[in-house]
Amino acid sequence: MALLRVPGLFGVAPALPQALSRLTALLHTSSEVQQPVAKAAEPTAKPTLFKEFQIYRWSPDEPEKPKYASYKVDINSCGPMMLDVLIKIKDEQDQSLSFRRSCREGICGSCAMNINGQNNLACLSKVDRDPSKASRVAPLPHMFVIKDLVVDMSNFYAQYKSIQPYIQKKTATPEGQPKKEFYQSKESRAKLDGLYECILCACCSTSCPSYWWNQDKYLGPAVLLQAYR
Repeated sequence: MALLRVPGLFGVAPALPQALSRLTALLHTSSEVQQPVAKAAEPTAKPTLFKEFQIYRWSPDEPEKPKYASYKVDINSCGPMMLDVLIKIKDEQDQSLSFRRSCREGICGSCAMNINGQNNLACLSKVDRDPSKASRVAPLPHMFVIKDLVVDMSNFYAQYKSIQPYIQKKTATPEGQPKKEFYQSKESRAKLDGLYECILCACCSTSCPSYWWNQDKYLGPAVLLQAYR
């Protein structure tokens, strides 16, 4: 191997041609490896799909009689449930629209209303994606309307309160004895299955003709279920 003497240093350094050729090869290889990968094509936006929604409107502050107002909504640009449509209408078209909502998971029962002729929870009711058919939304039937889709639940809750809807002892605790926690066996707990799941949305009660006609006397299926428990 040819050696190159470096002036002013004690020692020698190897010739550089081979080292330079190796370095060039390494740089060329690394540049090939580090080339950026082409980005995947971005998904194209969904085409607009407008559908008509007829929503019951009435306000005690306005002289107009109850009516159905029509709204056109692009159902490809909102969520799949009726509650998503109502929120979109309120946010983008008419902020005066009133309705109840809370959990959006079918647990609280707040968004109960009549959708296309059937009582349902708006958060669990899927939008019919046929644009040729208008969807109609109304408050729960045979209930006093406070505004738009909000109904007065006072009588329903008063009936629920009247049955004392909580687990009670058959015999009272004797006076003088301290109150204590009562053991509940798994078998006793299993007896409650099917009786405690009601979320008090009033969809069943307001679907019952007997409840429509005799709300002052007939408690309705929801409250009777709680009483049976």
